[in-house]
Amino acid sequence: MMRRTLNANPSALRNALLCALFTLGLLACGRPDEAKVAAAAEIDGATSCELDGMLLADYPGPKAQIHYAGQAAPSFFCDTVELLNTLLAPEQVRAVKIAYVQDMGSADWDQPRGNWIDAKTAIYVLGSSRHGSMGPTVASFSKEADAKAFAAKWGGKPLRFAEITRDMVDLSGGALHDSKM
Repeated sequence: MMRRTLNANPSALRNALLCALFTLGLLACGRPDEAKVAAAAEIDGATSCELDGMLLADYPGPKAQIHYAGQAAPSFFCDTVELLNTLLAPEQVRAVKIAYVQDMGSADWDQPRGNWIDAKTAIYVLGSSRHGSMGPTVASFSKEADAKAFAAKWGGKPLRFAEITRDMVDLSGGALHDSKM
């Protein structure tokens, strides 16, 4: 019956097509902040940690940031352990658009700036002797060769994001169980 009505009435067909295109257009538009990946934001002297309020620029080691859906500004972390713990927490229900860590194969350990890479594609070195803002930390790299060279010099084991478990980045007692904090 619909077919006969549309064939018999060209304006009805045109209206139906326009309505369908309008609906598809609305669906395609959606929320613009969720349609595109957020670019990494740079830290400055006033950038503070989401968890403890520490100023990121005051401490060595890799930093991190999460861009949550529906949140304009990223949430920063003064240590990769804090970020990994947050991402792997079973109670983490906020939609994450993207998370970034710093590529320590390119960034200066003592004053890291820029060199942001996707946290889920990074290679991490756990168990090294290098310290970040919260004591022992997890170094992040974009290249496996850089992670292996770092581990050869400073100790630790290179792992991919999918290989890291929550107990490896447990924050109870301080970053990586550093009870001297």
